[in-house]
Amino acid sequence: MTLVSGDVLVTGASGGIGQAIARAFAARGASLILTGRRAEVLAALAEEVSGRAISCDLAQRDEVDRLLREVGNVDVLVANAGLPASGLLTDLTEEQIDRMLEVNLRAPVALARALAPAMIARRRGHMVFMASLSAKAASPASSIYAATKFGLRGFALALREDLRPSGVGVSTVLPGFIRGAGMFADAGIELPRGVGTRTPAEVAAAVIRAVERNRGEVDVAPLGLKLGATVAGVAPELAAAVSRRMGGERIAADLAAGQRDKR
Repeated sequence: MTLVSGDVLVTGASGGIGQAIARAFAARGASLILTGRRAEVLAALAEEVSGRAISCDLAQRDEVDRLLREVGNVDVLVANAGLPASGLLTDLTEEQIDRMLEVNLRAPVALARALAPAMIARRRGHMVFMASLSAKAASPASSIYAATKFGLRGFALALREDLRPSGVGVSTVLPGFIRGAGMFADAGIELPRGVGTRTPAEVAAAVIRAVERNRGEVDVAPLGLKLGATVAGVAPELAAAVSRRMGGERIAADLAAGQRDKR
């Protein structure tokens, strides 16, 4: 049995990207445990993929603990759940910031810490963390989101090295703009001409590829966005200037406005 056909935990499974990931694993014979906040969506998806649904709010630490008790051991963790976390720092309340940090960063770390010992003992397992190209290239009106995604990427890269001797894999998937589902699609903004998008199915395929090939990182974006993120890593001020010229500030403002009710 391969890892992708084993026991797989997918967080954020009630969202469109989470659903695509669940279906991709189900197509390969996986036994799925699906978590999310929308119980009715989870129930329908669980029936479709013959999985198990556990409603859970990852912003609540006691809920994370309950989830771990109910889940037990798994072969693959896909930490997909996330909040938009967009907006100016001064426009966010402390409660909103805490919730963003809990869901986007603290919960994936807690899940990994709890699930790693059994994987290490079996010398088998894989963890996938859903980051974003925002983990490489920061944009305006996203300081908290960038903090969580930069942090998650750094955590995953270091954890990959820690677990490598045990045979347990760790991957980070970094989507750009995803159409049809997810945070960007929900905001309903218009991108400048030439800025491409990808689909939830392509994100799901990247997750499968990451597990099957034990890839450290997989970007899910057109070549131009990938190159831009790479440049931002070595020359952030130059990348920011180019982004401004291409309308990056407008996109960021529109994205924050479109996601305001999801904080």
